Amino acid sequence: MAIASAQPIAGPVAWIGADLARTTDWIWPITAAAASELDAALAAVKQRGIAWPDIRREDFPISGFARTLAEIRRELEDGRGVVLLRGLPVERYTEDELRQLYFGIGAHLGSARYQNSRGELIGEVRDEMRVYGQVSQPVMPGRDATAPPTSRYKARSSGPLRFHTDRTDVVALLCVRQAQAGGKSKVVSSVAVHNAILDRRPDLHALLFQDYVRSREGEEAGGERKHYALPVWGLRDGRFTSQYSRTFVEAAQRLPGVPPLSAAQDEALDLLADVAEELCYEMTLVPGDIQLLNSHVTYHARTAYVDDAASRRDRLLFRLWLSMPNSRALPPGFEVLWGRGEAGALRGGIEQR
Repeated sequence: MAIASAQPIAGPVAWIGADLARTTDWIWPITAAAASELDAALAAVKQRGIAWPDIRREDFPISGFARTLAEIRRELEDGRGVVLLRGLPVERYTEDELRQLYFGIGAHLGSARYQNSRGELIGEVRDEMRVYGQVSQPVMPGRDATAPPTSRYKARSSGPLRFHTDRTDVVALLCVRQAQAGGKSKVVSSVAVHNAILDRRPDLHALLFQDYVRSREGEEAGGERKHYALPVWGLRDGRFTSQYSRTFVEAAQRLPGVPPLSAAQDEALDLLADVAEELCYEMTLVPGDIQLLNSHVTYHARTAYVDDAASRRDRLLFRLWLSMPNSRALPPGFEVLWGRGEAGALRGGIEQR
């Protein structure tokens, strides 16, 4: 159980969708000078024959753009927690070159973490149901696309995704190609959601600082328990953090020995989902956009989409999970998910078998 906040949390981190809609200062253009630095760094790693998973910060010299990325790192932790880098000329590169560029940029922001137990460092977010010849199932109202049991397949179908956080300090999404239609990204400040629920339903607000049991959905190392308990919200040294995915809470309810959710716990999750929809900002990612979100203070979601592979309008995003060197300290007990809770710790991701 975490210590609950009895007061609203102030500051730029408590933005609502209307705030993002009326300004563009959270959108950072990739300048021509930065693009030239990226091209030179790409040429250097190609000449040395460095595969993209082996690229380190020192292998990818981008002195001017690195200063911009350092400012973005501070904005993600101490500002709104959301940044959109815009203008990477993706059409100039092969997919392998894009992986090298993207991993090099990520190395200047933080440390890449594994996204599944098979050692994935750059996730390809696409409709794998279509790519591998499977048939997508109908989507139940208010639920993720029906799919095989792990969350990986839910994220990689064309159905909608509910608001959630990823198991990482910062999640980065590079748009390589857009869908023919749909696939809009929705982001919301979890701090603003916290404040709104405190104002409307303080009884349910307190419940979200208490433990919810979640499933590890088969991603745990061998022999480890298949579920764990963690609050949705936590505070340490005045800094907020949230770890939220209703899918994992619902999956835990099917496991033996997990106590059923109370009606009030379920109502609290319903209200959180409703408030997130109410306060969110909806955006269309275009090729060359890199969306960066601090998972501790934002939730993200996605609308359903339709591909047209024949015209190359088939949605493809590259995803990075980054552990950040300037990350916040986490409340006691959060190590059950994160591995380590101290500020700046190398943490998050999926433990490798």
